[in-house]
Amino acid sequence: MTPSSISWQKITLQLRSPFGLSYGISDTRVAYLIRLANDEGLGEGTIPPYYGIEPDSMTAFWDAAGEKNEPFPDDVEQIDGWIGAEGPPPARCALSLALHDRIARRKKKTLHKLLELPTPTSLSTSYTIGLDSPEEMARVASQTSGFPILKLKLGSDGDLDRFMAVRQVRPDAELYVDANAGWTREVAVKNVRAMGDYGLALAEQPVSKDDIEGLGWVQSRVGVPVVADESLQSLADVDVLAAAGVTGVNVKLMKLGGLGPALTAIRRARELGLRIMLGCMVETSLGVTAMAHLAGLADWLDLDPPFLISNDPIDGLTYDDEARIHLPNRPGIGARLRGEIGGD
Repeated sequence: MTPSSISWQKITLQLRSPFGLSYGISDTRVAYLIRLANDEGLGEGTIPPYYGIEPDSMTAFWDAAGEKNEPFPDDVEQIDGWIGAEGPPPARCALSLALHDRIARRKKKTLHKLLELPTPTSLSTSYTIGLDSPEEMARVASQTSGFPILKLKLGSDGDLDRFMAVRQVRPDAELYVDANAGWTREVAVKNVRAMGDYGLALAEQPVSKDDIEGLGWVQSRVGVPVVADESLQSLADVDVLAAAGVTGVNVKLMKLGGLGPALTAIRRARELGLRIMLGCMVETSLGVTAMAHLAGLADWLDLDPPFLISNDPIDGLTYDDEARIHLPNRPGIGARLRGEIGGD
């Protein structure tokens, strides 16, 4: 075994259209891809700016990891210990993905088989429509006939009008809403009840991430599942959210720090009777494909970034005409670079 070596590259993901949510609007996102020595494993670290994580802290973490005088782990059980618990979660996630990818490739196993997970089910992903005017959101929705599930970004004045505009053009769709912590408790209950009369299927993070009691307060007053996203940042949050009374949690690799922590959170959530959404940031098909290997553990999937970005540098999972996910038949994560990427 030789000492570890890690390289990283920053890329700018171009969104197909400006993407709005309660935190603001953007037409690009920054992602980082990492490679282990000899291209033995690929990883990704991507986080939106509103999480407050400095990119320099991530790259410094990878640089330090690349200088460790330790070989890469050869066993899955050694990965989290090799990475440590101190770095930024998306930086740890990138290493987690790359190290899992390396081991699975060497053993000629797919990631889910390496982890002894259920065969990923071909669930349909939701398709996200960014926060915009009712007219623009309806226009986008009218072009989504191949997606049976739509997730609407809300969290501003006039949200009921947005919901109704989309419902009018997609009466057949299963609709989720995600306020990204943008509502008060009272507004959340009012909106969810009104939308529930027109087939709302799920409400994600209706109130502030710190108002965990408020999530349960809303859940106790509405008839659709309330799913926590921003309020789930660590394993400890799973117990707190279950005690508050939410129906489910949105598990993301980037915010929890990789596959090991995500699987631990999922298993604990199941023990506590919570339902599971597998989500992601706006990231490349590398991170999305890795998460798709966990689909056998999920109730809902929100894995749509390949539809949202125009310059995805990764060839990974695919989707059928009902937006159901299908994994590549390759060892490891199964994601491969399309070619050399243009960096920043």
